[in-house]
Amino acid sequence: MAPYMSREYRGRRIVVWPVYIDSTASRGEGRKIPLRDAVRKPRVEEIVEAARRLGLNPEVEEARYPRSWWENTRRVIVDKMGSKLSTLKALAAELRKLREEKRRLRQA
Repeated sequence: MAPYMSREYRGRRIVVWPVYIDSTASRGEGRKIPLRDAVRKPRVEEIVEAARRLGLNPEVEEARYPRSWWENTRRVIVDKMGSKLSTLKALAAELRKLREEKRRLRQA
């Protein structure tokens, strides 16, 4: 896929940069959701797993986040469920569940 969102997906899919749901990032650095809903340092692999659980058909792309264009990063493209903000909040909530399950498994 091209490094930009193609027109065929407009309105149905969204780009999720990890910084969008990162609790360590400020709004100025790119966080999109409220701090109470955000997750600490989300990894692309975790976002993909959370999106799979939600049935959002994730695709990973190599790209540079525009606000930190000098860093090589990756982004995830997912199906939209409701608004972009509600999709991001759902992903963050699922990511928290995923981390809690992994934490419990390590303790067992």
